[in-house]
Amino acid sequence: MTSDTNFVIKGKISVKKPRKQTLPLVVSSPHSGRNYPSTFVATSNLTPLRLRSSEDSFVDEVFDFAPKLGASFIKALFPRAFLDVNRQPFELDPSMFSERLPDFVTTQNSRISAGLGTIARVVSNGEQIYTDKLTFSEAEARINDFYWPYHRALKALVDDTKKEFGYCILLDCHSMPSGQSRSKNSYRSSAGRLGDIVLGDCYGTSCNKELMNSATEILSGYGLSVRRNIPYAGGFITRNYGKPREGVHAIQIELNRALYMDEKRIERLDEIKLLTKSMTDFMNVLGNLLTSNDIAAE
Repeated sequence: MTSDTNFVIKGKISVKKPRKQTLPLVVSSPHSGRNYPSTFVATSNLTPLRLRSSEDSFVDEVFDFAPKLGASFIKALFPRAFLDVNRQPFELDPSMFSERLPDFVTTQNSRISAGLGTIARVVSNGEQIYTDKLTFSEAEARINDFYWPYHRALKALVDDTKKEFGYCILLDCHSMPSGQSRSKNSYRSSAGRLGDIVLGDCYGTSCNKELMNSATEILSGYGLSVRRNIPYAGGFITRNYGKPREGVHAIQIELNRALYMDEKRIERLDEIKLLTKSMTDFMNVLGNLLTSNDIAAE
């Protein structure tokens, strides 16, 4: 175990680094932020609780022990409903704006159609966020002030880790709605078709196969049901940073919310302690896996 240092970038991003990094692991929690700008809340008819439905609530707490293990940990303090850093920088829905968007903006893809671009049109339950249309200058300001600082900090952590160890494992942490309730005190009460955890490696392109197999085996050993790539294969962070041939292995992990929280009230369950213990052990084992150069850089 090692002590860690914590610093906040412009009040928007938290970075925790061990005083001496001993694991080639970077942990990212891009959707657990819950600092809602008052000006943003004022633009919506949704209640604060309904706005929070897009959060990966408490995921940052589940993985917060990473620095004490010797790994680096970054999390967004701002909410996903305000800005989503797990997207390309300019994935914007033109119907949300009062003016024509610049030609460099991506305006059509499945994420935008679903209302979940870089600046979302809806929260995860499908309710519209905004009462009025936005200006492009508002979107550009958010991207400059929130999006780019997160990715600059994340890239620096990945680059520093790779420089120190010769490779880096990036664990991008998320949560998924359960679709149904589950009984308490047991990982074995399977929570619907999604299971307990979905690991994504963009169908084998963002992470070494042996490392992915090992991650699956470790999690299954805790009594968790694990699926791979379906229905979550990995978002922008996993796709963008995962370059196994260059020694960067990115895995997206989706935790079933029924494992640790009351989804309607957005409140922790006692089971969060058990999950946190399991994920702490998982990070430690995962960070110690790569000892072969054949795996570190394919």
